[in-house]
Amino acid sequence: MTYRIEALPVAPFAPYFAMTDAELAAVGARRWVADAPGRAPCRVSLRDAEAGERLVLVNHVHMTDPTSPYRASGPIFVREAAEQAAPVEGAAPDMLRKRPLSLRIYDRRNMMLDGLVIDGTDLDARLAEWFDHPSTQQVHIHFAPRGCYLARAVRQEPSLS
Repeated sequence: MTYRIEALPVAPFAPYFAMTDAELAAVGARRWVADAPGRAPCRVSLRDAEAGERLVLVNHVHMTDPTSPYRASGPIFVREAAEQAAPVEGAAPDMLRKRPLSLRIYDRRNMMLDGLVIDGTDLDARLAEWFDHPSTQQVHIHFAPRGCYLARAVRQEPSLS
């Protein structure tokens, strides 16, 4: 079974960059400047910010189903210059493969089937294993040490053509 890794869309985050620091604080967000490579992974571009790049740090609801007990949100970084990454079919982006990861596996009802911590270099193999299970619908990929959401992998149904 095939899957694709999806980045977040850029549009919902664009307004944050026009806000003042006070306006950001009022909605629980913060302006951030990356101080070193690899410390601020952007969830829109699926790449790390370079030192000196401007970002926002904002809470994002990544499991939106209000009927699921696994509804979840957490902090994410978005680069000011981010362009949305196209869905990835094949090898996972380097931003994901170079980190320790936590995977949360969900079925079609957004109920968690399992969760595990892996080395990012094993991501492609582990996703392939989980999407071989017919009940797996999506896998949320988190940064293991802090638990922050990074991206999701979703089942890609074969075309009927």
